[in-house]
Amino acid sequence: MYAMWRLQVFCTLSVLSLSSAAESKARSCSDVRQAYSAKGFSLLHVPHQEISGEHLRVCPQGYTCCTSEMEDKLNQQSKLEFEHLVEKNSSNMRMTFVSRHKQFDEFFLELLDNSEKSLNSMFTKTYGKLYMQNSEVFQDLFTELKRYYTGGNVNLEEMLNDFWSKLLERMFQLLNSQYHFTDDYLECVTKYGDQLKPFGDVPRKLKAQVTRAFIAARTFVQGLMVGREVANRVAKVNVVPACVKALTKMLYCPYCRSMPGLKPCHNYCHNVMRGCLANQADLDTEWNRFIDAMLLVADRLVGPSNIEAVIEPIDVKISEAIMIMQDNSMQVSAKVFQGCGQPKPSGLGRSTRGISDVFSGRFRPYTPEQRPTTATGTSLDRLVTDIKEKLKESRGFWSKLPDDICAKGNLTESDEEQCWNSHTKGRYFPEVVKEGLTNQVNNPEVDMDITRPDTLIRQQIMALRVMTNKLNYAYIGNDIYFQDSSDEGSTSGSGSDCSDGCTTELVYVATEAPVIGADRSNERAAAAAPSESHSCGPSKLLVMASFALPLWALQTQWR
Repeated sequence: MYAMWRLQVFCTLSVLSLSSAAESKARSCSDVRQAYSAKGFSLLHVPHQEISGEHLRVCPQGYTCCTSEMEDKLNQQSKLEFEHLVEKNSSNMRMTFVSRHKQFDEFFLELLDNSEKSLNSMFTKTYGKLYMQNSEVFQDLFTELKRYYTGGNVNLEEMLNDFWSKLLERMFQLLNSQYHFTDDYLECVTKYGDQLKPFGDVPRKLKAQVTRAFIAARTFVQGLMVGREVANRVAKVNVVPACVKALTKMLYCPYCRSMPGLKPCHNYCHNVMRGCLANQADLDTEWNRFIDAMLLVADRLVGPSNIEAVIEPIDVKISEAIMIMQDNSMQVSAKVFQGCGQPKPSGLGRSTRGISDVFSGRFRPYTPEQRPTTATGTSLDRLVTDIKEKLKESRGFWSKLPDDICAKGNLTESDEEQCWNSHTKGRYFPEVVKEGLTNQVNNPEVDMDITRPDTLIRQQIMALRVMTNKLNYAYIGNDIYFQDSSDEGSTSGSGSDCSDGCTTELVYVATEAPVIGADRSNERAAAAAPSESHSCGPSKLLVMASFALPLWALQTQWR
């Protein structure tokens, strides 16, 4: 009797136990359905209770609330969310380059426009009809300066020499209006320009100042443009299948385990993001060199190559040169007649005015209060200081991007015991791998092919290297040959306003470049490399092979 009672109790308990196990295995999927619907997905393929998970290819294959259709949808959603995270976390940095490029470009172009307006206004008042009859000489000067800055194929030194030669020709004729001069005679006059120095030392000083200031300004604005283009391209990540799988496992496999509100563990997120952003991290070394070079050139803009100090008083300096020639006109004319021969009289007789009266008055420049202010509503010092601070903030951006995305309390859970560890709720034990593609061989979460670097990222590394080299040379006052593919039609400081479809051709040309030895002495070396083309920017660059000049070398070379 007792034995029969024990058997009955045992059978009852067994049935209850089986029933309880069945209920625990078939938990409700209501929370998952709610979270899944909140993502905008249809509930058509979402079960009401957990089902067996043998069909899952990414998430753990225990009892699950996910069907194959759901897992496919979550794969796509993971990719989209990752792209959005990268764009969102890089948006401030990218907008910095966009806004500062626009601001600097507008500032410089308006500074140039105001200088031209100032010269035109004050020369008209001072020299009257004589200036108006010869104003194209000065207009051409500003046109060429603007064309150089906006990326045109202009040799600054030759252009400035041509300006002074033309001015000498016009001045010489005006000061000797009783003679007729042929083109050959005027060419002879210009040959005596360097020897006679009719404008004193003004042309030499102005050429040195303008050349260095414009090289620095143009290279700096091009650097802002390149930074903008590179950042925009790199932020559009190429999400490889291995990354999509890891992202889905991290972001949405908690859904499949009936824990839709569970956030990933902090270190777990780091491994996933360092795997998915490994190529971006490899850009960081060249990015930091680029930022450092930009900061050096920024210092030149408000230091020895201060563009405001050079551009604003151009009218005063040119007028000073004109006055010097007027004062020395007798001696200059005598030496030219001696060297080029006595010119023929014009037949019109001597000018009714004396040589010293050819120009009606002395030049009266604007006072500081009268000078036009720039529409940007800022000074060069404030503008460059602001840009420098933003550039410094972007240093190391790409290697820190996984940290920014995986910030605790945002994407990840701050409680290390109450987070998704890739399998269940609990602590994540694997170590966090280092940044960069080669280090992903040890990544437990993302199976990256370290033998196949991202082609687009490598192209952007090359674009940064080219621009850094150009900045380094601008820092020591040298220009690298730059020809814009839209040379004649360029209207922006960027040199071009191309879309993403444009192609940059990088052509390395044999040229002299400073090489710094162990004893820090300058040597000269020629270098050449084969041409290379790729899509990495909106204009054509003809540049030197990339010589890596150390910062101390650049700083000691400036004179």
